[in-house]
Amino acid sequence: MNDPDQVMETSAGALTPRQIVAELNRHIIGQHAAKRKVAIALRNRWRRQQLPPEIRDEVIPKNILMIGPTGVGKTEIARRLAKLVDAPFIKVEASKFTEVGYVGRDCESMVRELVDTAYKMVKARAEREMDARAEAIAEERLIDLLLGGPLERVRPTVFHPLNPMSGDEGPARNIAESDDSRQRAREILRRKLASGEYDDREVELAVSESPAEVMMGVFNASGMEEIGMNMQEILSRIAPKRTRNRRVKVREARKVLKEQAFEELIDRDALARQAVERTEEEGIIFLDEIDKIAGRGAPGHGPDVSREGVQRDILPIVEGSVVMTKYGAVRTDHILFIAAGAFHVAKVSDLIPELQGRFPIRVELESLQADDFEKILRETDNSLLVQYRQMLATEGVTLEFDDDAVRLIAEYCERFNAESEDIGARRLHTIMEHLLEDISFDGPERAGQTIRVTADMVRERLEKFAAPQDLTRYIL
Repeated sequence: MNDPDQVMETSAGALTPRQIVAELNRHIIGQHAAKRKVAIALRNRWRRQQLPPEIRDEVIPKNILMIGPTGVGKTEIARRLAKLVDAPFIKVEASKFTEVGYVGRDCESMVRELVDTAYKMVKARAEREMDARAEAIAEERLIDLLLGGPLERVRPTVFHPLNPMSGDEGPARNIAESDDSRQRAREILRRKLASGEYDDREVELAVSESPAEVMMGVFNASGMEEIGMNMQEILSRIAPKRTRNRRVKVREARKVLKEQAFEELIDRDALARQAVERTEEEGIIFLDEIDKIAGRGAPGHGPDVSREGVQRDILPIVEGSVVMTKYGAVRTDHILFIAAGAFHVAKVSDLIPELQGRFPIRVELESLQADDFEKILRETDNSLLVQYRQMLATEGVTLEFDDDAVRLIAEYCERFNAESEDIGARRLHTIMEHLLEDISFDGPERAGQTIRVTADMVRERLEKFAAPQDLTRYIL
């Protein structure tokens, strides 16, 4: 296994704030203030790791609060940031949590989910490093199964004066011939397995199953997945595993044997320690919809009964506490929290003061305009235009967009957001689906054709949805 200190090395150390912003610009248009702040926060994490141990623990992360309407890039910034540095990242909605004593999710579950994510990351990395060894072990065991003998070498029956069942040949020549023939058989099988000739042949394989898997299904059916996961962990340690024989095809047997080889090669306790360390040092939790739990002095009944209680339950986690997980105790002191909310009805000042103080960096994201929508369609990697071109290309249809058509789509998007609910860039998905509905439906029959989307086509398809606003509802 790798040294835990080596696991902490990520691409963050090689990226300056300017480079981080440049990477985010490939996927997110505008919102330069937000990008700068998250880039600085990320670089500060790397700077902290370079400090001497006596001061490193004193440097706490500067949590960020993003304020802005839906669809302007709040979630996307945090998600791309975590992917950029390969850090443990989860997105949770604050509105799903409830105060202790009420039905709902426990606030500490966000930390447990983050450790689960970190564990999967370090496990995937360990499997990549052990892949060649696991593949070789699985192949040898598969050859043993195909030969139909035990895994150890079978010695021939040789002459022995006290054994009436022994043969009458000398041992030296028999053993050599057996070894040579068995080795030749293994090499022939190895070549046939590599060529895929035996993929559909069945072999009998011993697989282990745990009673904990049965219990997991019971808890999932009752909506208590988190309790089910904990019970599965407990039962897997207590209850003995049962082994049963299954007949499977060679291609499936190779996967099962490879998984069994991983189980033997990988030290799960070391993975758990690395997962906890990565969570504590690199973890990022994105708290969405935090405005939904804002509100002090709300009536003590109905849906508002536990809003302030949820804030007070979240507070110690953000401040820094110890959360017990199945991988061990996790300190949250250096986890970076990025909160986001529209704050249309509630205000930031409606949060309890202690929680406000734990998000010292605040940034307001701007509503997107027609120019932003046009850049989203043209300049981002794998934009909607590219996606629709590639999707229809699978049917043999070539899709092209005129420049004035793209500009008109952006203008309609801004107009619809202004006249109805402002859902930001998500409006583009609705518009593109309406615009290309007939082309997508007739795609299989139009193979080999080139279809050009013009401004007249955009106007014809979308103008009927731009009905004049009903002003009578404002007349008393």
